[in-house]
Amino acid sequence: MDVFRAASHDEVLQLVVQIALLLAAARLLGGLAQRLKQPSVVGEILAGIILGPSLLSGLFPALGEWIVPHTEVQGFLLEAVGLIGVMFLLVVTGLETDLNLIRRKAKTAIGVATGGLILPFAAGLALGYLIPDDLLADPSQRTVFVLFLATALSISAIPVLAKVLMDLDLMRRDIGQTLLAAGMIDDITGWALLGMVTALASAAVLTPGTILSTVGFVILFLAATATVGVWLVDRGLALVQERFRGQDRVLTLVVVLAFAWGAFSQALHLEPVLGAFAIGILFGRSPRLPTHTIRHLEAIALAVFAPIFFAIAGLKVDISAVIQPRLAWITLGVIAVATFGKVAGAYMGARFLSGQDHWSALAYGSGLNARGALEIIIATIGLSLGILNQTMFSIIVVMAVVTSLMAPVALRYTIARTDLGEEEQTRLRKEAALSTSFLGKIRRVLVPVRPGTGVGHTRELQVSILNRLASMQEMAVTLVTVVGADEKAGAARHLSELESLFDVGRVRTRVITGTDPVEAILAEAERDYDLMVLGTPSTREGSDTLFSPLIDDLIKLSPCPTLLARGVARDERMSRILVPTNGTAAARRAAELAFAIADEDTEIDGLHVVTPSLVGASRDHSAEVTTELEVVGDAMGKTPHTIVRRHDSAEAGILAQIAETDPDLLILGTEVRAGTTRLHLGARVENLVRTASCPVVVLNS
Repeated sequence: MDVFRAASHDEVLQLVVQIALLLAAARLLGGLAQRLKQPSVVGEILAGIILGPSLLSGLFPALGEWIVPHTEVQGFLLEAVGLIGVMFLLVVTGLETDLNLIRRKAKTAIGVATGGLILPFAAGLALGYLIPDDLLADPSQRTVFVLFLATALSISAIPVLAKVLMDLDLMRRDIGQTLLAAGMIDDITGWALLGMVTALASAAVLTPGTILSTVGFVILFLAATATVGVWLVDRGLALVQERFRGQDRVLTLVVVLAFAWGAFSQALHLEPVLGAFAIGILFGRSPRLPTHTIRHLEAIALAVFAPIFFAIAGLKVDISAVIQPRLAWITLGVIAVATFGKVAGAYMGARFLSGQDHWSALAYGSGLNARGALEIIIATIGLSLGILNQTMFSIIVVMAVVTSLMAPVALRYTIARTDLGEEEQTRLRKEAALSTSFLGKIRRVLVPVRPGTGVGHTRELQVSILNRLASMQEMAVTLVTVVGADEKAGAARHLSELESLFDVGRVRTRVITGTDPVEAILAEAERDYDLMVLGTPSTREGSDTLFSPLIDDLIKLSPCPTLLARGVARDERMSRILVPTNGTAAARRAAELAFAIADEDTEIDGLHVVTPSLVGASRDHSAEVTTELEVVGDAMGKTPHTIVRRHDSAEAGILAQIAETDPDLLILGTEVRAGTTRLHLGARVENLVRTASCPVVVLNS
């Protein structure tokens, strides 16, 4: 086996210079675009155009020697960096894709995609027959050229569309998710058509077998993603989180599977970006994926690789190649036909097939009009196969970049004129509140189970709280118990019985053999859990421990926040919840928990107790505290009943309120960590936990 040849010293030197210049220029102009209230992708593409042969490299050839690739190897190196960039961008896009929302908007997406495919394809067919013979690589193969051009005009660029949606903060909007779904349908169909056209160009005949094999590849990709892909993601997450240690191990898994699935889609003659996008969707739907992994991926993609990718796309534009009057008019004609076909097609599909209003339909067309680097890839394929000559290649590349620059401007204009429905407003408000709240970070929950304990004690209360939290967002719950080796089989059966009580996204059970349950549970908690839920029937009077040695140690030493439930659930509906508030971050998080688990008809009492030490402060503090509580409740779609009462101490006031209203649950917040040898939750919290006549939940965040 021959050892592969490394790039030369000069080629490597040019690559690192290119990356430095392109990234710096892209981020600089991207930031400038944002200051001008335009998406950063506009500036990032312009950075490549300015540095490339269209401007600086053309005016100053010495500079162009460093920026523009002049050999095949230089081009391959820069393309590889761009491919990495678009792969990362599509993974992040997949993570932000909401399949449940897309299913609800499937009719709209199909209508938009259908119109956005048929009219551009028809317009491309007509345009292809009008292109002069001297712009064809082989005038005798006009039919192949016409089909290729029609296919090229039908495709949208998901990478550009995704970046525009992120820049305009539209990713979570109904219209943003529908655009992604429609773009995915258009791209998959377009790549299938491209496969047929390239087969025709290569074999000079398009057979039924060629068509069936291309369609079969698409079906195989979708079926494999829904089966093998789901299994790989689920098993991969379980493996790295339960068997491996080390920082960012989940991040490594996401990147490995994204490129592996990209290789699979490339092997099926689709594009690797589709594989990365699909893996991103699968990871995004898994509650086991840590939120910090998502943040790291976004940082890598949006701050480094995506700007380089878009700058490279702009670098490929050479306006001088089409600057002659005749070619300029033809280029404008191609841009006009491409824009009209996609915008009008998507508009008609949205209006007449999906029943959308005028401005929403225009927004769909505006977003899908972006062709981006995928169009450049398609043009490159056409050039390599002899379907396009160099001039027609340049025309299509200019069209791709111009439509990508038009899309964000047009989408911003049209989206500003669309109305948010009440249902979407409510959903967005809740998502925004959840994303900034403590609860939004809870994806994986660990529930230690004492061997032999059944549904009694506080188990019903724990189950009820977790089931209610899971109704707001996807969660994964792990039930874990620590037993001796001879008790393992019975413990596994016991956990399986408890598993049926949980109505959450994913429930896993783990039986750990050992003699030190604290050490074993803490070791498990270090595996990317966001919350540990503990339960106890009572406190211990006259003891050095507040609850029990096991529970006290777990709360003190837990690497993640803990939620302690004390008492037995009274009412499955939780008719009334009492949440004391004093304006601290811990109290706010307790209030968020109360709003999250409350039913629509649950009465939530937000209590602020004014003690003698606070009377002289001012009334403004009480108003400020209760107003903040109301704001948090409104954001989460709940309306609290705020109460201000004076009392000698905070705990006495809270106990008096409990005596008057008899709530079904008291929720307390604290931020206490390990003290000395004894667990300290704070005097107020400990007194309430010991003396409250109702069930109590303590959230130690």
